[in-house]
Amino acid sequence: MRIIVTGGSGKLGGTVVASLRTAGHTVVVFDRAAARGEGIPVDLTDAGQTIDAIAGVEDHHDGVDAIVHLAAIPAPGIAPDVVTFENNILGTHHVLQAARRAGVRRIVTASSETLLGLPMAEAPAYLPVDEEVTLPNSTYSMSKHLEEQMAITFCRWDPMLSITAMRFSNVMVESDYAGFEQWQDDPALRRWNAWGYIDARDAAEAIRLALEVRGPGFERYIIANGDTVMRTPSAELAAAEFPGVPFTRPVEGRDTLLSIEKARRELGWEPAHSWLDARG
Repeated sequence: MRIIVTGGSGKLGGTVVASLRTAGHTVVVFDRAAARGEGIPVDLTDAGQTIDAIAGVEDHHDGVDAIVHLAAIPAPGIAPDVVTFENNILGTHHVLQAARRAGVRRIVTASSETLLGLPMAEAPAYLPVDEEVTLPNSTYSMSKHLEEQMAITFCRWDPMLSITAMRFSNVMVESDYAGFEQWQDDPALRRWNAWGYIDARDAAEAIRLALEVRGPGFERYIIANGDTVMRTPSAELAAAEFPGVPFTRPVEGRDTLLSIEKARRELGWEPAHSWLDARG
């Protein structure tokens, strides 16, 4: 496929671009931070730029088959709340609208694990937390919730459109894993997302699978690693920080407390990289 990756110069984006190219796809990067020759600096908050760039850019592409939309202010507190909201909502709306107008039918968007109730100041209703939970607690998270709702609406308007929202956990690259040692003696330091993370390589694989196997309609998936960021068994972590919270299924060893069963079942995805592979 010919695929646009927005935010392709970012932490996750760079890994996604490399992964898709390795899989044989042609990738065009849209990123305001892209260096010359490495991508196209499109301002996605500008509707005209977005529509024009998705339709085609001289010497880069004359139409694409799919879009991976990763560009965003990626977390709360990076910018003023109104800037985060406007940037993320406008950018996603313009990408989805432009894709529909250009006849692009396959889209994967970066949603967020923050929709699971992060920072989990209140204990979750059950563990592992799954996609049935939508509990935005910040302006950033609200923007991601509304982006999912936009995707649902676009798919209702166009029954042939396929939009997959990935609720990525805390994205890590291999160089990040040395820092995991700092919270091993205090589970409370990582309680905020139930000790979850996602290796960027596994996130990229989930995106590739969604592009290649998903049919029309909207779906959301939690994309987290199969284990936690801790060496302590998951049941012990839950007992210490979320006492009394029921489990919907048995959790063994260091199994993730963010349910990835839906992605496993529907996408055939399985995370392959653990931080312990790098740390030992």
